[in-house]
Amino acid sequence: MPYPPAGSERLRCGRHSEQGRTYLVTFATKGREPIFAAWEPAYAAARTFAALPAPGFRLLCWVLMPDHWHGLLELSGGNLSTAVRCLKGRSARAANGVLLRTGRSVWADGFHDRALRAEDDLLDTARYIIRNPVRAGIVTRCGAYSFWNAAWLDRGVKHRG
Repeated sequence: MPYPPAGSERLRCGRHSEQGRTYLVTFATKGREPIFAAWEPAYAAARTFAALPAPGFRLLCWVLMPDHWHGLLELSGGNLSTAVRCLKGRSARAANGVLLRTGRSVWADGFHDRALRAEDDLLDTARYIIRNPVRAGIVTRCGAYSFWNAAWLDRGVKHRG
């Protein structure tokens, strides 16, 4: 059977949300438009991720890139699709607000997820996520990029930059 086309309902078949599980999640802007290359929409969206009181999930780590977002979500009562819908919705409203536009989609439909296994190192995965701007050549060290956060920063765990 051929691989289903992007955005196909068949890609979501079998998606399962497991409580207490941590997921590596990625979603992209519509048409991979670099909306968040500009400071104002990036700052507005980042504020929604940083201050997110989210029922059903906890955001452990995230980075907002010019045309996509990566994060670690830990489910605690909700499901993954609802959590992603919350993240996309709040950040899109904030970005569209500063861009003075209405009725335009910010995020593409769908998202990619991978459930972390017990043998996966959570901190190594978080470091991988926050190093995205360095790998993309946007900055030379993580601390020079403004649009990321990790739950461990307040606990004395240092990130590698």
